[in-house]
Amino acid sequence: MRQAPPLTAVLALPLFLLLLSSTGSHAHNITTILAKNPEFSTFNHYLTLTHLASEINRRLTITVLAVDNAAMSSLLSKHLSLYTIKNVLSLHVLVDYFGSKKLHQITNGTALTATMYQATGAAPGSSGYVNITDLKGGKVGFGAADNGGTLDAVYVKAVHEKPYNISVLQISQVLTSAEAEAPTPGPSDLNLTAILSKQGCKAFADLLLSSGADKTFQENVDGGLTVFCPTDTVIKGFMPKYKNLTAPQKVSLLLYHGIPVYQSMQMLKSSNGVVNTLATDGANKYDFTVQNDGEEVTLKTKVVTVKITGTVKDEEPLVAYKIDKVLLPRELFKVAPTAPAPKAPKAKAKGKAAEAPAEADAPADDIVGDQTADNNGAGGLDGGRFVILVFFSFSMGVLVL
Repeated sequence: MRQAPPLTAVLALPLFLLLLSSTGSHAHNITTILAKNPEFSTFNHYLTLTHLASEINRRLTITVLAVDNAAMSSLLSKHLSLYTIKNVLSLHVLVDYFGSKKLHQITNGTALTATMYQATGAAPGSSGYVNITDLKGGKVGFGAADNGGTLDAVYVKAVHEKPYNISVLQISQVLTSAEAEAPTPGPSDLNLTAILSKQGCKAFADLLLSSGADKTFQENVDGGLTVFCPTDTVIKGFMPKYKNLTAPQKVSLLLYHGIPVYQSMQMLKSSNGVVNTLATDGANKYDFTVQNDGEEVTLKTKVVTVKITGTVKDEEPLVAYKIDKVLLPRELFKVAPTAPAPKAPKAKAKGKAAEAPAEADAPADDIVGDQTADNNGAGGLDGGRFVILVFFSFSMGVLVL
């Protein structure tokens, strides 16, 4: 008679299946959710048109306050620009989970919650917050925090709920906000160097202007642009090396700090790998690797490892980050040589002390960057694969028994 599998096998299978299923448990698609309800077709269309849909889908926890086609008609009758409409609709995306049940369990009956409008940094003061208040008779009111306490809309019904990832609630009217409805310049109207100069990146902005590289950056804003900006202190320390470059090399170095696509912080964290830059040109790769360790995102070239330390501006299609070092491409700077391993000490001779091991050679040039982090990153990857394979092999081995 065939022997029954051990108890460990019975316990291991559900655990293994749980690990497999948990990786995609938070995935949601707001476009698909709203497409099942024709009364939200206009709202759904403008979420896609303003690129808010893709941002909603990237968030792990989100609440969308949807309005029907009649309410959207009232908003469109104001003839706002597409970028202003984006600000208004951003006010309808809460960066927290509010299911229909939670609406009636708000502490003290009222709550002030942040929205995607606030998260972009475009909302001044408290204008990016929404007031949610539990009213008499089972109603729940909603209003922008900057409209004097007026609750423009009330809760109608739950459209879709997936605790605690996404909740789509219908409200009766579009939330009004003077700040959100203020005229908003389109991407082409944004002055990149002016934005950088006001946020601690003036030295980098000045280099863009003096080299002429600013034109290439500006031309790419409409189609999507990610900029990595070394702070003023970093640029000041790097200037002696920058001055030794030729004019074309200076332009290539500066273009190396831009990616011709919009990459939010969430996108950078979820899509690690090699990326091309504005300096990429055929055989001249000018690429680097994006990696993240928890909340920390690093950019690794063959020469230096750089950390993202903050966000200057994030408003699709433009995002700019502060970094703690200048990105050094291998096309322009020396790759750090690998230090040879110390020689083994010679065998101890009779009556004589053993010779001391030879010292490793030091790096040839201080212009090269931190290679230790690069090597450690590779080792960590192999170790992670080893642990996964051991767990998988162990589980399957137990099952076979």
